[in-house]
Amino acid sequence: MEEYLVEKYGNRVRVRVCGVLIERNRILLVKHVGLGNGAVFWAPPGGEVEYGISVKENLQREMLEETGLKVKVGKFLNVHEFINPPLHAVELYFKIDEAQGEVIKGIDPELKTSEQIIEEVRFVTFEELEIIPNKQKHQVLQNICRIEELFDLPPFF
Repeated sequence: MEEYLVEKYGNRVRVRVCGVLIERNRILLVKHVGLGNGAVFWAPPGGEVEYGISVKENLQREMLEETGLKVKVGKFLNVHEFINPPLHAVELYFKIDEAQGEVIKGIDPELKTSEQIIEEVRFVTFEELEIIPNKQKHQVLQNICRIEELFDLPPFF
């Protein structure tokens, strides 16, 4: 992992908020590069919770930054603890009820232009998700038999 990413995100516990948006049996995912020796990493959109701003407002900001979509945040789904040293995060997952706008490849405003790790943002079918190797997708996306199972995951995992 690049040193600037370790400095920005590593060696501490971060609280993150993530959105699960499903349309026409496809899930909106962000493809990251450079997280671990140039590795590809697919995950639902989301990011760090900023102090003094509600979790739902943080998710709306993150969705807009990463995907270009204005969203209505729905029900809380679960908590996931992501540990892959030097990264450690407690992630709060919410269902996205509505989205307005066109999907774009957004940015991470905390990173310089030359340091951006978002390579692609798009809706992915379950068949496409199955083909992606587990090491290239977030743990929340692994071992599911259909996309809707994301809404039935345990409250904490």
